[in-house]
Amino acid sequence: MKTKSPWLWVPTLYFAEGLPYFIVNTISVIILKDLGMDNGRLALLTSLIGLPWLVKPLWSPFVDIFRSKRWWIVTMQALMAAAVALLAVTLPASSPFTWTLILFVITGFASASHDISADGYYMIALDPTRQSAFVGIRNTFYRTAMVFGQGVLVVLAGWMEKRTGAVSRAWSLTLLATAILLAVMTLYHSLVLPRPDEDRLAGRKTGREVLSEFGRAFGSFFTKPGIGLAIAFMLLYRLPEALSVKMLYPFFSDAVAAGGLGLDKAAFGLVYGTAGVIALLLGGILGGLDIARRGLKPCLLPMALSLALPCAVYLFLALAQPSSIWTVGACVVFDQFGYGYGFTAYTVYMMRFADGSLKTSHYAICTGFMALSMLLPGSVAGYLQEGLGYVGFFILVMICCFATLFVTLSARRRLS
Repeated sequence: MKTKSPWLWVPTLYFAEGLPYFIVNTISVIILKDLGMDNGRLALLTSLIGLPWLVKPLWSPFVDIFRSKRWWIVTMQALMAAAVALLAVTLPASSPFTWTLILFVITGFASASHDISADGYYMIALDPTRQSAFVGIRNTFYRTAMVFGQGVLVVLAGWMEKRTGAVSRAWSLTLLATAILLAVMTLYHSLVLPRPDEDRLAGRKTGREVLSEFGRAFGSFFTKPGIGLAIAFMLLYRLPEALSVKMLYPFFSDAVAAGGLGLDKAAFGLVYGTAGVIALLLGGILGGLDIARRGLKPCLLPMALSLALPCAVYLFLALAQPSSIWTVGACVVFDQFGYGYGFTAYTVYMMRFADGSLKTSHYAICTGFMALSMLLPGSVAGYLQEGLGYVGFFILVMICCFATLFVTLSARRRLS
């Protein structure tokens, strides 16, 4: 343990944790849209393949029962590399997408299992002092994976498409390169990850003991004071963003005559996946500093407005359909900075609500509601857009801001 510096594995472990998440939840939307899927099915199916993160709190006890966390990390990374490689070699030029969807689901379950094991491993492989010292490093490299997944890979696929002239081939080559990267990280982690003594004792608890503990945590969560309001807040606070996010790439890529902006993948990767992500991270940093200085209650309403109201830029873009990438980029940066700033309150609220003797389990359940808050609106977003058009759809998104405002004002009254 003493010879394994955290610098050798913390950055790469959290890069490996973030990359598959963005492949399943962002890249899947772009690939299926590029291959001709209509917006209704696109939003529904790409929301459903996010189910692994919804059921992650229910799955986590089994990760604790069977084998060590180190074993889960390496095995899940190998499975993700294999699944992404299979995606690359089986990607069809057009419908049906059955195997593509199955492989995305497999990657998602492996990624969610990897999240559970990696976060648990971090806590047992490092003492409390090092845990605190490296929390910024792990977050930075997770976000680096966000830029890489939503920005670099999308730009690379756009460049490949121009070189090869074929959308499916461009994505196949991009996914193959990603699979190779995941395989290299799997081999690397199998060699450098420490073997802490506590991890060697994994599985000493019986399945009955673990499930009993989980059942107690699950039952006590739903008897916490204010549970109804907390669930409503977790489900509705991000409603405008949850409804719009699956439709952003279709809106950006659809032809101007169809109500879209007519941008190619490379422009989307640069504007949304790179500049937008950087703005999101800066907004999150500012939000964290603001809450640390002023507290959650004074910040909650301004942060809710910051998260919801900037969605108006997409209504502006749908009405104006500007051709300037600078105008589009400025709108995206403004929205994503506001979202990053406002999302901080959501995270801190969940931490506050989960606080107590079972805070780890209760926070895991909160993250399940967080996933559900994106899955439910996202699954119907495509059908709403097809029925309303892009202008009507983004008007509906703005109407949803009232739901954010209502649950925020209600939650704010209960905060001390």
